[in-house]
Amino acid sequence: MFVISKRNSGDYKFVFTSKRGKTIFTSIACKHKTDCELIIAAIRDSLEQFAFTKKSTPSGKYFFRLSKGGLVLATSRKYSTQRMLEKGIDEILTFVPKAETLDFSEDENIFSEDETTVASP
Repeated sequence: MFVISKRNSGDYKFVFTSKRGKTIFTSIACKHKTDCELIIAAIRDSLEQFAFTKKSTPSGKYFFRLSKGGLVLATSRKYSTQRMLEKGIDEILTFVPKAETLDFSEDENIFSEDETTVASP
C-alpha cells in the first residue's frame, strides 16, 4: 500500500510498503499532498513508463531509484543481496496496480478521547 505522511519540515512524502508493512520505497519530498497523490496515481496507472535504476552502496548494499523522464521520484530501502532487490521490484510490479492509499498526513487524533485516556484503578 501507499502511505502519505508529512515530514517534520512540512513537506509531504509517501512510502510504498509490502503486505507485511515493510517499506519498499520512499518518495521525494513534495510541497503539496496533491503532488504525492498525482505521483501515486501515475505510478499506479502507468508503471511501465517508469524506470528502475539499480545501484549499490560502497558497503555492498543494493537499492533502486524509481524515475520518469530522468526525474528521480523515489528511492528504495537498502537490500542485502541483488536477489532481494529483484524481489522488491517484483513486489512493486505485482501489487502497485491494486494498492490502496492511506493518508496519515493530517495532524488529527485518530482515537476518541475515551480511548486515549487511561482509567485510574
